[in-house]
Amino acid sequence: MRDALGLLRRRNFALLVSGRCASFLGNAMAPVAIAFAVLDLTDSATALGIVIAARMVPNVLFLLVGGVIADRLPRSIVLVGSALLGGVTQAAVAGLLLSGVAEIWHLVVLEAVNGLAFAIWYPADTAVVPQTVPEDRLQDANTVIRFGSNAMMVAGAALAGAIVAAFNPGWAIAADAATFFLAAGLSAGMTGIGAVATGATSVVRDLRDGWSEFVRHRWLWTVVLQFSVMLLGFFGAFQVLGPVVAEREYAGASSWAAILGGQSAGLLAGGFVALRLRPARPLLVATLCVFASAPPLAALALALPVPMIVVATFVNGIGMELFGVYWYTALHEHIAPEALARVSAYDALGSLAVSPVGYVAAGPLSDAIGIDATLWIGALLVVVPTALVLLVPEVRGLRARALVEAVPA
Repeated sequence: MRDALGLLRRRNFALLVSGRCASFLGNAMAPVAIAFAVLDLTDSATALGIVIAARMVPNVLFLLVGGVIADRLPRSIVLVGSALLGGVTQAAVAGLLLSGVAEIWHLVVLEAVNGLAFAIWYPADTAVVPQTVPEDRLQDANTVIRFGSNAMMVAGAALAGAIVAAFNPGWAIAADAATFFLAAGLSAGMTGIGAVATGATSVVRDLRDGWSEFVRHRWLWTVVLQFSVMLLGFFGAFQVLGPVVAEREYAGASSWAAILGGQSAGLLAGGFVALRLRPARPLLVATLCVFASAPPLAALALALPVPMIVVATFVNGIGMELFGVYWYTALHEHIAPEALARVSAYDALGSLAVSPVGYVAAGPLSDAIGIDATLWIGALLVVVPTALVLLVPEVRGLRARALVEAVPA
C-alpha cells in the first residue's frame, strides 16, 4: 500500500486523484438525493426511472464525441470543462428543490445536461491515467484512484442519507454541485498533459479508427456485450426499485443510504484486495467477480433485514471493485494509447447503451408483475450473460502484460 501511495508524490497524479475524490463524494450523494426528491414529488417508481434514464440517454448519444474530444484535446482541459458543466446543472437542480418550485420536467432536462457532462468527462478521465504514471505502475495507479474514490463514496452515501432525512434533498444536491466545482479547480492545476492523437483527421475517421481498435480485441467487445445486458438488469432493478423498497418496507432515505454505504464499503475493501492480488489471468478473475452483483437484488426481493442487504451490497462492492481495477488496467495495458479515449467511449457506450431501457421499464414492469419478480429478473440478467462470457477463450486467457513480456519469444 505504501508503494502505491508513493505515486501521489507525482503532482499530476495527485491532482487527478484529488479531483476524482471530490467528484465521487458528490456522486455518492446525488443518487440518494435525486431518488427521494422524485419520490417526494411523485411517489412513483416510473417517474424516478424516467429521471434517471434522462441522465443516461446523453451518455449513449455523446460518449463517442467525448472520446474524440479527449483524444484530440489535452485531457486535463476536458476534465475541467465537463466538471464545470456538471456543477452548473446540479446547482440549478438544488436551487429548484430548495425554492420548492421543482417539477419533474425540470429534473429531466437538467439531469440530461448533467449526463452530457459525464459523456465528455468519462473518456478523458479513463485515458489520462497513463499520462500521469509510468506504465509499470498502472495497476497501482488504478487501485489508488479507485480506493480514494470509494472512500469518498462511503462518506457521501452516509452524508446524503443524513442530509435527506433531516433536511431537503436539495441540500445534498447543492453539496454535489460544490464538489464538481472543486474537481474543476483541481484538474486545472495539472500541467504538461498534451493531446495524444496525431494528425488532423475528420471526426468520422477518428471514430472509425477507434472502432477498428475496439473490435480487434475479442475479450474487449464480448465483455462490453455482457455488461450491456448485465447493467440493463442491475441498474433498472437496483437503482429504481431499491429506493422504492427502502421507502415502503424500511426507514426510507436512511435505510437506502446504509445499503449504498455497504456497497461503497465493499468497493473500499476491494481496493485493499486489489493491491495484493495480482492474478496471472486478471480478466478471468474480474469476470467471476461480476456474479457478486446478483445477491443485492435477491436480498431486496426476499425483503431480508437491512443489515443482511448491506452485507450483500458489501460483497457486490468487493466484486465490482476487483472487476474495475483489472478491467481498466487491461485497457491501459493492451489498447493503443492514441486510441484509448475513443475505445473507452465505445466501452462505456456499449455497456450503457440499453441501460435507459432498464430504468424506464423497471417501474411499469414492477406494476405489472410485482417488485419482487422484477428484482429476480434483474438478478437473472446478471448471472446468465456473465456465465456465457466465460466461454470466450480470450476472456479466460488474457494475461497481465508484465507476465506476457516475461515469456521468451
